[in-house]
Amino acid sequence: MKQTLTYRLHIFLFLLPALILFIGILIAPIIMSAVYSLYDFTSITDTNREFVGLQNYVTLFSRQLVSESGGMAENVKFMGDALVNSLVLAALSVFIQLPIALLIALRLGKGIRGERAYLSIFFMPVLISTVIIGRLWMNIYDPGHAGILNAGLRALGIDKWLFPWITKHIKSSTLAFTGQWTGFRETALGAAFIPILWQYIGYHMLLMYAGVKGVPTDLIEAAKLDGCTEGQVNRHIIIPYIKPILRVSVVFAVTGSLKSFDLVYALMKDTTKAELPSTLMYKLLFLHNLYGLGSAIAVILIILCFAFAILISLIFRNRGEKVA
Repeated sequence: MKQTLTYRLHIFLFLLPALILFIGILIAPIIMSAVYSLYDFTSITDTNREFVGLQNYVTLFSRQLVSESGGMAENVKFMGDALVNSLVLAALSVFIQLPIALLIALRLGKGIRGERAYLSIFFMPVLISTVIIGRLWMNIYDPGHAGILNAGLRALGIDKWLFPWITKHIKSSTLAFTGQWTGFRETALGAAFIPILWQYIGYHMLLMYAGVKGVPTDLIEAAKLDGCTEGQVNRHIIIPYIKPILRVSVVFAVTGSLKSFDLVYALMKDTTKAELPSTLMYKLLFLHNLYGLGSAIAVILIILCFAFAILISLIFRNRGEKVA
């Protein structure tokens, strides 16, 4: 008995440094953010903090607030639109980015000439700084003659019918669309998604590629001997076999969309056209010094990330399997 207690004490002492770091870096900031979100203050060193309870959360989700003159005014701190934009990004990532990554992984995983070269090419954007990618795509979207995208559309004559068609569908402004891809709410979010797709498709592809390579060849050969086509092998053997990896990719895609900040901030001079919770949080914390409201957004993002991670695990779990 004494030897068992000594053994457990040694294990605890070895784990203690990592436990202290985990609590100090992850748990403590979450608790502090939850506490800060209940107060109204403009400085971390401010000792005269006003306790407002859940009022910060009410403010974030109220489209209109009472102005100083007593009337109703548009709430520039409204988080509803930002949250919708994040969910749209998450849906685009899950239903466009991940299927493309899966198709590439299935093709490369079965062996083709130049397989390693293709892997390097697709994974290369993951290694580039997100800020650099944002600035790169800002130049691509440049509405002037320097922008590669608009220059290509004009060279092909596509701009003559595409730009007027986009102008007809713009409701947020009376200005005509002439190639300002990040200048209108109707186009800014899509313009932000393209670089995200380009950067992270290789990341998910590599995860899925590793899973495809891990499928036993005996299963695939047996299925082909039974007359299964390539599509049937993918659908009934490979994809079910890499289901745990697909779950990880979906979790990363959804939570990454909810937390997305740096690429949108680097891509757009005015993030209000494609406002996200993280960009709104940055403005409230560092531009307006509204630490209570900013902390409330942080708490909401933490809750949403955990909730979606659990929900995705429930969707992907096998019958009778417990969710970790």
